[in-house]
Amino acid sequence: MNFFKESIEDTFITLFEGVSEGIIVVNKSRQIVASNSSVRSIFGYEKEEIEGAMLETLIPTKYHHNHHHHFKNFMADQDKRQMGIGRDLYGLHKEGFEIAVEVGLNPFVLHGHSYIMALVTDITIRKKQEEEIQNLNNYLEAKVKERTEQLTEALKAEKELNELKTKFLSLVSHEFKTPLAGILTSATLVGKYPREDQQEKREKHLKTIQGKVKYLNNIIDDFLSIERLQSGKVKYNFTSFPISKVFDEVIYDANMYLKDGQIIKYPKNIGDLTITFDEKIIELTLTNLIHNAIKYSSENSTVAIKVTKEAKQLQIAIRDEGIGIPDNEQKFIFDRYFRAENALTNQGTGIGLNIVKTHLENLGGNISFSSKENVGSTFTFTIPLREDQL
Repeated sequence: MNFFKESIEDTFITLFEGVSEGIIVVNKSRQIVASNSSVRSIFGYEKEEIEGAMLETLIPTKYHHNHHHHFKNFMADQDKRQMGIGRDLYGLHKEGFEIAVEVGLNPFVLHGHSYIMALVTDITIRKKQEEEIQNLNNYLEAKVKERTEQLTEALKAEKELNELKTKFLSLVSHEFKTPLAGILTSATLVGKYPREDQQEKREKHLKTIQGKVKYLNNIIDDFLSIERLQSGKVKYNFTSFPISKVFDEVIYDANMYLKDGQIIKYPKNIGDLTITFDEKIIELTLTNLIHNAIKYSSENSTVAIKVTKEAKQLQIAIRDEGIGIPDNEQKFIFDRYFRAENALTNQGTGIGLNIVKTHLENLGGNISFSSKENVGSTFTFTIPLREDQL
């Protein structure tokens, strides 16, 4: 080290110390033989601490092995170069923390001895700024992506809404037009049977009118239910009532829709079963499921109803022997306005099951089904029971 110092003129020493970049000089044994105040400030060492120490003192331990290999190659090549091109470099402060640095290497020979002068720049602040900019860019990119996805979803929702509106208008037109035409025809025919001996035919047409008016009224109720569900205006009314009461009313009404030879198997052992729930929702659910079972089943078929009281819930299953639901369409069955391909010739709006499912879930219940095309379907819904009903 004294040899090196004696070889440098006083002017060079002054310049060496005054350079803003950190400078260290190492010999071929990787020993630090000279340093300036800037590099000592970067790494936190005093002059006597750093000069004479090994270069590894300023390098994090995890990089020692690779650095030894790079140093050996550099001494063999003896070319000026920038260290760490394409990767981050870190030095080790005296206090043990890492410092982001840039390093330029300059080999030289003095009095027959080889040295390497390293120009070291502390880029910690710059790296932090770069990270902040990168984080900001990532944040902005994420926001742009999020907004793009939101816009895409909004456009998709708008498209789906427009499709639903078109489908809805087509459905309403068809579902109202057909029964209205039937009502008009029956009303006209009623006038053709004024005599007392023609009352049977008159009554037949009056029942047709009543049935179609009720059908239209049910459609309107369904549409109003959707509006109330969407706006959150639904109010539920819990009362205690015998479950048989609801079954009696629904099945009595359903009998008028039965086809030739169709029967409804009344559930067993429900005479003493009283529950606390919204009676109208139970009635709505049973009406929808039983009417569907009748509508989508042929003559001489059976609609079987089974009621099972389980732990903390009541389970009601309605099984039919109807057309069933195609496998590839079963996942859509509770979607609003959906109607399976094999059911399009039957009257229906495709909203009943959606309404029933929403009401049941709002009240802590659920509905599921199993179905096989041309064999039949079983729809099962459950409602929670209060502690005093278990």
